[in-house]
Parts: sequence; C-alpha cells; structure tokens
Amino acid sequence: MNTKTTRNLLGAAVFATAMLGSGALRAQEEIKIGVVNLSLCCAYFVGMDAAVKDEAKTYSNIRLLSTDADGDVAKLTSDVEDLLNQGVKGLIVSGAFIEAAPAALEAIADAGVPVVMVDRLLKGGDYTSWVGPDNRAIGEGIGDYIVDRLGGAGKVVIIRGGPADNTIGSNRTDGVSAKLADAKLTAVVAPGWGDWSADGGFRQMEDMLSKETDISAVFCENDSMCLGAQKAIADAGLADSIFIASVDGEAGALAEIARDGSNFGATGLNSADQIGRAGFNRLMAILAGASAPKDTALPSPIITNENVVRFINADSVF
Repeated sequence: MNTKTTRNLLGAAVFATAMLGSGALRAQEEIKIGVVNLSLCCAYFVGMDAAVKDEAKTYSNIRLLSTDADGDVAKLTSDVEDLLNQGVKGLIVSGAFIEAAPAALEAIADAGVPVVMVDRLLKGGDYTSWVGPDNRAIGEGIGDYIVDRLGGAGKVVIIRGGPADNTIGSNRTDGVSAKLADAKLTAVVAPGWGDWSADGGFRQMEDMLSKETDISAVFCENDSMCLGAQKAIADAGLADSIFIASVDGEAGALAEIARDGSNFGATGLNSADQIGRAGFNRLMAILAGASAPKDTALPSPIITNENVVRFINADSVF
C-alpha cells in the first residue's frame, strides 16, 4: 500500500488542517522523534523501522532517532529513558514479541510525551494511539479461505509461532480455528513452536507429516513458517495434495502465491511497510494538534493468486 493510501486511512483532511495550523511543525528548528524497537531481529521489524524512516524524509526538520533493544525489555526501557533525555517530542514504539513493558510506558507517561504503538498493542500502560492489524479478523479471513477451498472436508494442521502468551499468534489461530470448527473440519495443532522462522516451520511440518495422514491444508501463524512447511511438504512429495495459508504478505510468500502451480494458497496482509508509515503519520498528526483515534486496525485483505499482483513490491524490505 502506498504512502498516499496510508494517509487517507488515517484521515488526511484532519492531518493536513492540523499541519497548516501548527507553528511548531512549520518552523524549521529540528524536531526529534524517537522510534523504540524491542528487536530488529527479523525482516518484518526491519521493514517497519525502514518505513518510518522513509516517511520521515518528507519533513526536512525531523530528526529520527531509532533504537534496537535486541529483545531485552530492560534495554527497551533504558532506550525510552535515553530518548526522553534527548528531548524527543514523540515516540513510536514497536514491541515486537513481548506482551507488556509497563516501566517504559510509565516513563513516557511521566514525561508527558505522546506515544504511538505500532503492530503490537502493549498491555499494562497508557498510550496515545495504536496502529496495527486486527489479527483475529485476519485469522477469520484465512479460515474462510481454507473452508471454501476444502469444500467441507479435510484435515488442517496448524503451526504456531510461540510462545504460549503471544496474543498476535493466538488471535490469528483463534480466528482460523473458529471458522474450521463452524465448518466441522478437523484441526490438528502442532505441539511444538515454529519460532516464527522458516527453519521452525520446516521442523514442525516434518514432525506432523510423520504423525498425521490425510492432511489437506496447513495454516501457519506467519509466512516464514509456512515457507519452511512448504519445503517439508515438497520434500515428502505431497505438494500436489496439501495447500498452505498464512499471514503477513512477505515478499517470499507473495512470490510463491504468484507462481503457477504453487501450493501456497493465500496469506492475510499484515504489511510492515503500511503499519510503519501509518504510525509515523499518526504521530505527526498528534504533534500537529489533531485529535487522533485511540486505536486503528488497518485493512488486511486476503491475498491469493487472483489479486497478488496488486501487492508485490520489488523494493520491499520485508
């Protein structure tokens, strides 16, 4: 999704009006904005950070300060404190795979600085605004796709990313599982975790193929795991009888969905680029004086071979 469309999603008219009336943002003095990343371990989070940086180039007087806590919540909190000490006017927080960071949010609240969360809505603290996906709805959309394609019969393997308290993954699986249950289809959940990686998805799929027969479809909580599962299925000579579906819309998955004869059937869009750009523009609107919505779930269409050409971006980081 391009920048113009993202701005429209966030209310371009309100944004533009606020910007025109804001002396602070019209002035050419440097304005610091912090981007707090729990982790830049993966292409998804790298892509989100890159999207924020690219969107910030629109403003000549914005100085973006980006951090990477390398998965350490204590480091994330110290990053927040450091950015506040540097005088940032606002913060964008990408919580990645954690559920809460109360100390970090408390520090932001005490400083009176607006904070926009992107992708992960952290628990246990106040925030100004959130922009991200409705993971339950994405799961339901993928569940509908699987049900329709199976036509009322079949066994579906589910591969989870982990850990057990990761609500992003569990919400996706809950959405898929509800649709499978309504259609009275058999769902078998892999007992281990795929760790959100291709290697993890490969291992989980190999294990399930050794235990289960008559598998018709596979759902993975993200694309990377399904790319690994796809290889395990191909290695077993079952690519013609098992199709796969997942969530995110990463470049490798889109290429597979577009490929003739591929068994990668669908993914639910969860665009790191879209979320990063939307989060930046949401913060800019807040700083300009706009009254921003508390929560915004961005559109997440289901991508199949029929519409994948609309989503392929050769310049995508993710």
